[in-house]
Amino acid sequence: MRVAAKISLREQEQKLLKRLSSSNKSSVRIARRSKIILLAADGKTNLEIAEALNIERGQVSRWRVRYVAEGFRGIEKDLPRGGRNKQINATEIVRLTTQTKPDNATHWSTRSMTEAAGISATSVRRIWKAHGLKPHLEKTFKVSRDPKFVEKLEDIVGLYLTPPEHALVLCCDEKSQVQALDRTQPGLPLKKGRAATMTHDYKRHGTTTLFAALNVLTGNIIGQCQQKHTHAEWLKFLKQIDRETPKDKSLHLICDNYATHKHPKVKEWLEKHPRFHVHFTPTSASWMNMVERFFRDLTTQRLRREVFKSVPELVEAIEEYIEKHNEKPKPFIWTAKANDILEKVVRANCRLSSKKNGALH
Repeated sequence: MRVAAKISLREQEQKLLKRLSSSNKSSVRIARRSKIILLAADGKTNLEIAEALNIERGQVSRWRVRYVAEGFRGIEKDLPRGGRNKQINATEIVRLTTQTKPDNATHWSTRSMTEAAGISATSVRRIWKAHGLKPHLEKTFKVSRDPKFVEKLEDIVGLYLTPPEHALVLCCDEKSQVQALDRTQPGLPLKKGRAATMTHDYKRHGTTTLFAALNVLTGNIIGQCQQKHTHAEWLKFLKQIDRETPKDKSLHLICDNYATHKHPKVKEWLEKHPRFHVHFTPTSASWMNMVERFFRDLTTQRLRREVFKSVPELVEAIEEYIEKHNEKPKPFIWTAKANDILEKVVRANCRLSSKKNGALH
């Protein structure tokens, strides 16, 4: 017949166990285990303790043995549970995410990676977050292939960072095909708990083209809306710039490579007006023209969520926006140096070359 191990408690141990068995702050598990040890120290058998506490006899035996072997530490914490923890190879998850694609999809999702790797969705999200991976997102880019990219870049950045004295730097461009859109049904206004609404479909009432010149120093806009987008309209806009700028100032115009800006008649007019100096941005680098930022603000703040029933109504809204903007103009500050931009372009070209070589091999 097996005899349960005897337990003898010192005074300090007995006080601790009594305090834990009756304290409201100790956990239920610790309180029960403390009662088991106290009853065992009083000479009670495992069966008697089990009946007194309404628990299984095996549970009493287990905690008695652990206390005899390790003292209070033996009952303070549970032993590690059985079973082997599954090893998650984070490196393999990163490799799959960045170098492979799932079947019948262009990118991985949490669900598809969970099925492919055989791990939980929580583990997938944790690994992606730790390595900065966001497969659901994609950004667009275009690296300029202009053979004179460096020369044009340094020229334009130099105008932004150190503009010439007694001269004005104007960023010029066209926002073409601005549509006068009318919604098919009236939307609902913004209210508490509900965003403003507008129908997804619309009626077209025509388009206009906005010619704009941004004064880099002050932030003022010279604007003109016209129906067409040819060299004739561009010449008309240049004449407006000539009228609305001080005659004693040289004008440095930053433009893109649109054919309208290089038309023979435009070149002929510029030769007759020597105070105009045109600087062209590199191809595929319209982001260097700061007037694009003004176009973005115009679209998001005034045009995108408005209803226009005619082109004149659209033109009136654009002109009103420019007028309000010029009352309190705020220039956009260019901070990037030419060398910093060139470093990013070099890195982008290296990534493209490595990807191309990898595809060839």
